[in-house]
Amino acid sequence: MNYFEIFDLPISFLIQQTDLKAKYYTLSRKYHPDFFAQENEIEKNKALEISSQINKAYKTFQQSDETIKYVLQLKGLIDEEEKYQLSPGFLMDMMELNENLEEAKSKDDIELINTSKLSINAIEKDNYLTVKSVIEGYLDGVTSYTDLLKVKEYYFKKKYLERILATM
Repeated sequence: MNYFEIFDLPISFLIQQTDLKAKYYTLSRKYHPDFFAQENEIEKNKALEISSQINKAYKTFQQSDETIKYVLQLKGLIDEEEKYQLSPGFLMDMMELNENLEEAKSKDDIELINTSKLSINAIEKDNYLTVKSVIEGYLDGVTSYTDLLKVKEYYFKKKYLERILATM
């Protein structure tokens, strides 16, 4: 059973957080291991497994990047430890950005560091705009494989940009 089935939700890149929270609490109460203390070991273990899956699903659905990754994994487009090859053009742009950032950090140039952050934020925004309609309008079984590949590219670019921001 996948996370969407557990929460009785349609497969989607965007999860309504208020609905999610209510479903989480309902499922948590229903399958909490304490309620199965008087059951046999098989039932206890089953409740523990379901409870664990509910918690993992909830954690995944609370983070948009993790939800995107999970949907792409369900569709067979991302392996757990995949080393995705980003486009050479993007990597060249990032190399230049990294060089400028390293120079700014070595000179302790706060203005240039802030300019680099603004550049990264602009790249992130442009990156999202390339897949906004796919992410917001995703329909399981209808959205094309090509569109899902665009979301995969978006996801890995976003992760790359986040790693750069983490070094600032």
